[in-house]
Amino acid sequence: MSKGIFITGTGTEVGKTFVTGLIVKKLREVGYKAGYYKAALSGAELTANGLIPGDADYVNREAKLGETIEDLVPYVYQNAVSPHLAALIEGNPVEMEVVKAAYMKVASKYDYVTMEGSGGIICPIRYDDIKIMLEDIIKELELSTLIIADAGLGTINATVLTVEYMRQKKIPIKGIIFNHYHEGDVMEADNLKMVVSLTGLPVIAIVQDNDTELNLEAEKLAALYD
Repeated sequence: MSKGIFITGTGTEVGKTFVTGLIVKKLREVGYKAGYYKAALSGAELTANGLIPGDADYVNREAKLGETIEDLVPYVYQNAVSPHLAALIEGNPVEMEVVKAAYMKVASKYDYVTMEGSGGIICPIRYDDIKIMLEDIIKELELSTLIIADAGLGTINATVLTVEYMRQKKIPIKGIIFNHYHEGDVMEADNLKMVVSLTGLPVIAIVQDNDTELNLEAEKLAALYD
């Protein structure tokens, strides 16, 4: 039976997609049958061949998945705004049944599915007569999570608030990965120490800019999936 994990972040632009690519690549390079999925993506690039969802396209190439975009992300929007607003503008609201069916299709092909979220954890996916928050999708798919955080200034506040919100919503958290880390930076080293102290969560890995692989044993990474 396929196992999965959900990748969320402490906000936008913290590097969820970059780290997700490293995660899927790491598993695949040592022989794990690992795939990728994202429910909704906004800010896709309009090309002559249609909308190209940058996040899914990046992971597809980085991890050498060879998948069609349609199989990686069912809802793609051009407007670079929250998915709920992009859906209202473009007239294509997210349906939970579609999200779940598309996830199950990926899960039928791969033993380990890494699902990437949109923005931070508080992200409206649909907000009209039907309301779907990102946390609703996580719960519907019964996934545990990893939090991607920026190692720099402000991360103590952002990470602790993210953790506390997720705990309030009873979303299981396996740990934290810090991105944009600079070896020898006193502030960033202290940020990691403080976040661990304040949340009680482990730091699963540390990622530096332009890293080409995740500094974590594949077996330990795979063990995080439920």
